[in-house]
Amino acid sequence: MNIKLFTVALGITLSSAAISASAQKAYNEGVATLSMSSMGQSVEAKNYFRTDSSAVAFASGPANIKILTDNKGTFFAVLIDVAVASIKKAAIASPAEIEEQLAQLPPLTFVPSTETKVINGFNCKKVVATDTKANKSYDIWVTNDVTLPLTNASKYYAKAGGFPIQYMSFQNGQASEVTVKSIVEQKVPAGTFNIPGDFEKITMDDLKAMSGGGR
Repeated sequence: MNIKLFTVALGITLSSAAISASAQKAYNEGVATLSMSSMGQSVEAKNYFRTDSSAVAFASGPANIKILTDNKGTFFAVLIDVAVASIKKAAIASPAEIEEQLAQLPPLTFVPSTETKVINGFNCKKVVATDTKANKSYDIWVTNDVTLPLTNASKYYAKAGGFPIQYMSFQNGQASEVTVKSIVEQKVPAGTFNIPGDFEKITMDDLKAMSGGGR
């Protein structure tokens, strides 16, 4: 398993934003296609969502990975499916582990600018996000064209002034760029947010051990 891309996806799930704002289009259920880039590596992910749940799915080598969360921020699970190795595992985080991950996100302040551009069809404006603890700044691009269901984790970007289209996710001190390529309104397939019965449930520590102990 590619642990670099895996941790990038964890960061996206924890810090991905769905913000309520004035919008032309409000999505309650559908799929967003995301492009993730970190340390010279890139991966495309599908973020399935509805008002109560979210699932980020992507491939990492031979593994199909899905990260499940609920809109209250009380549930977090990572599903690993490696068909060639007959591996089907579901790592479920404890409430303390979820709280710890969220607490590790850097504190950000936001300063809007007058700069605008169109990204993948979305009318965006630049906002400078500053990590006040590390004294680092990042350019993020937000839009008021759309809204998606609000989740507990999305409160992280709630003061950015719009829905982030190009932004940074953070995991274990590393910043990774995320770009929303498209958002489609559709019915999410049945079972998308469930753990299948043939998956063995394990702990997050078990998952780290599977990944070579990487964090």
